[in-house]
Amino acid sequence: MTGTPRPGRAGRRLWLLASLPLALVTTIGVGNTPALAGTTASTTADATTSAQSVVAAMQPSWNLGNTLDAFPTETSWGNPLTTKAVFDTVRAAGYRSVRIPVTWSSAQDTTAPYTIDPTYMARVKQVVDMALSDGLYVDLNVHHDSWQWIKNITTADHDAVLARFDSTWQQIAAAFKDEPRKLLFESVNEPQFSDNATDAQKTQAMDELNTSFHTIVRQSGGRNATRVLLLPDQNTSPTPQKMGELYTTITRLHDPNLGATVHYYSFWPFSVNNGGFTTYNQQTQQDLIDDFTAVHDVFVAKGIPVYLGEYGTLSYPDFTKPDQIERGEAFKYFEQLGYEARINGITTSLWDAGSFLNRNTLQWRDPELVALIRASWHTRSGTASTDQVFLPKSAPVAAHTVTLNLNGLSFRGLWQGDTRLRPGVDYAVSGDQLTLTPSLLTRLGGDRAYGENATFEARFSRGVPWTFHVITNDLPVQSDATGTTSSLTIPTQFKGDVLATMESRYADGTPAGPYSWTQYQEFNTHFTPDYPNGAIRLTSDYLKTLTDGATVTLKFDFWSGASVTYHVTRSGDTVTGTVS
Repeated sequence: MTGTPRPGRAGRRLWLLASLPLALVTTIGVGNTPALAGTTASTTADATTSAQSVVAAMQPSWNLGNTLDAFPTETSWGNPLTTKAVFDTVRAAGYRSVRIPVTWSSAQDTTAPYTIDPTYMARVKQVVDMALSDGLYVDLNVHHDSWQWIKNITTADHDAVLARFDSTWQQIAAAFKDEPRKLLFESVNEPQFSDNATDAQKTQAMDELNTSFHTIVRQSGGRNATRVLLLPDQNTSPTPQKMGELYTTITRLHDPNLGATVHYYSFWPFSVNNGGFTTYNQQTQQDLIDDFTAVHDVFVAKGIPVYLGEYGTLSYPDFTKPDQIERGEAFKYFEQLGYEARINGITTSLWDAGSFLNRNTLQWRDPELVALIRASWHTRSGTASTDQVFLPKSAPVAAHTVTLNLNGLSFRGLWQGDTRLRPGVDYAVSGDQLTLTPSLLTRLGGDRAYGENATFEARFSRGVPWTFHVITNDLPVQSDATGTTSSLTIPTQFKGDVLATMESRYADGTPAGPYSWTQYQEFNTHFTPDYPNGAIRLTSDYLKTLTDGATVTLKFDFWSGASVTYHVTRSGDTVTGTVS
């Protein structure tokens, strides 16, 4: 994670992958496929165990996010002090390894010799040992220091930054040199450099950091002589050019106990629900396929193991806010990510800052999502074009057709709870087209109260079922409102519908808001629904960018397919909203 504390993630690039770089030659060997949950993985990692086998045995992995990487203290970002029970829970869920991100700056002197507080070092070691005692592999790193001070290595402060980086790793390596080889080191999280540095300077700095890290650890004695070390490229980005530069570093170091690490948070507009990318569409899917294929071709195919040190989306799940990505669309993403990782031989580590595992109760917040992710470690699951079936209250109930995404599986049928629904009566299937009959939907709709009335599920030959939500809705209704550039709250009767996105245009059709390239605004950043209180709130990040005196037309798009238009006008610090 990079940036300000939040359950989500830092930004990711908009661009799609370019072509792969020229093939590079290596003598490191042939890559292995990560071990799958439910299969036997190595429980030991002695000096003879290859880096490929170690990283494969780490599959699947989980991040202790927003904890030791938080600052100024371990609990500053909302998670409790870590106990062994956390790792017991993670291990019981099928995870074989954990990534423990650590920010060292709050406990380190800023002048030479850059001493790390012994009490803090002892606490980090205590947490690492908790995980190791559970039989988990551990990846330990230098985390937010990357953007706090390491980024300045491309400035006039180069020598001081490198000295501090070297001192940091000298102290970490000394403290952990006798730990078992199931502990791995990762040089730096999502490395980035000063904005005014040239591309060549950034490339040189990345190589310098990884090389210095490698030298320091290898010279520190103990088990560090053969400990598996994970090296990132710039930004930990799975783009061919940056990965190619890292490949050059790894081959030059000529060390069989090295691996590469990258991160993946999906195609940016989908990951934050902006630019009209509300669905897990073909372009978003292709971004995933291209990136994972590139990771395989640059590293795995040439014998360099890859640890996907963080994955997820930048905004889902986030238990503190309304869903920024529609649930079913997010599920399709997580399902395919597990598949692409498997076929490309990539070990995956789920980023969890507290939105997956509630570390206060030690309960998984969304068991259905957890089950889907677990299934993706070893098989595919079937999905569908949607998980929402809307029944307009003002119209007769009609048949509803959705497309099944079989993902190489066979369709077994529909169930409501333990009751199997009747083919030919409740539904019909033609190829991948599933049609729900009016009689079934009338029964499931019940008294037709606004909102979710019932659920049922499609089951497939393997994997987890796909849940459909039956929702009664009508066209949402809004009212006039007055606010300021700090916030405008628009009274909204949702009438069972669910907000998908918001478009914003000036009278001449040009985009209104922070982005000139799209009329769509970013969910929860520029607008956010408040379903319990019947409102949609426009944020200061959006309102302060509006042209004074110009009327803006908003179009609120809902998941039922309905749209509602609204007008806002800024006059100084005052903002007025009127219905169309």
